[in-house]
Amino acid sequence: MDIRAIGMGLLFALIWSSAFTSARIIVADAPPLAISALRFLLAGLIGVAIARMLGQSWHLTRTQWRAVLIFGLCQNALYLGLNFMAMTTIEASLASIIASTMPLIVALLGWVALGEKLSRLAALGLVVGFGGVVLIMAGRLGEGVDLFGLILCIIAASALAIATLTVRNASSGGNVLMIVGLQMFVGSAVLFVASFLLETWVFNWNPIMLSAFAYTILIPGLFATWIWFSLVGRIGAVKAATFHFLNPFFGVAIAALILGEALRLTDIIGVAVICAGILAVQLSKQSNTA
Repeated sequence: MDIRAIGMGLLFALIWSSAFTSARIIVADAPPLAISALRFLLAGLIGVAIARMLGQSWHLTRTQWRAVLIFGLCQNALYLGLNFMAMTTIEASLASIIASTMPLIVALLGWVALGEKLSRLAALGLVVGFGGVVLIMAGRLGEGVDLFGLILCIIAASALAIATLTVRNASSGGNVLMIVGLQMFVGSAVLFVASFLLETWVFNWNPIMLSAFAYTILIPGLFATWIWFSLVGRIGAVKAATFHFLNPFFGVAIAALILGEALRLTDIIGVAVICAGILAVQLSKQSNTA
């Protein structure tokens, strides 16, 4: 892993983690599914336009179209859409902590559903990582955290884990930005239908909300997703996923800094434990592929 890859990974983790804080700001003034659908529509238009200007084609391979559909549904509609819904009732720091367990869920599902072998280090990482989650949840549940929002976050993280297991070669064959843009349209279409059926469209457009909305579209939405696909293409999915161990730390720190969310002792200890568990799982994968 060279210096450029390390820089890309650190930047991805920082940006990806910041999206929970910006989402928390947005959903205070807009219905979560509707604003998510609008976000993906605009991000898709921008992404595809830039991809075309760069000479990328929308004549994708069968594998790439499969990635567009699966990631559009699982990552955009389910993972991000449900997280936006959840953050109408729970804190951004908690949502980011649950979302950060995605590599642990990937390893667990790979073992349970696909029969992938777990090394001792990976098994230890799973136990430690989920132990950190239990520690944080025990503290939060005692303070009356919204269970429905919590369940939405768990479903969202599981959906992204399933997408990650199903589509592992999305960046092969080029046209990375085009793939990113097209999957946004899939998520947008699904969420527009869901919003039409479930929500009342009342928006409170104001400078803070609009700034957070623009940031979420351009930076976590397009830029971070492009970094991720590019990083996977550069060093492979196993090594790239190692950077997810930073997400709990960044997510909690950004929410505390910008939103003033409280930092509990159990949160700090739990985040450290989760980070250690994720790192152990990812290091075990690297040793298996070495």
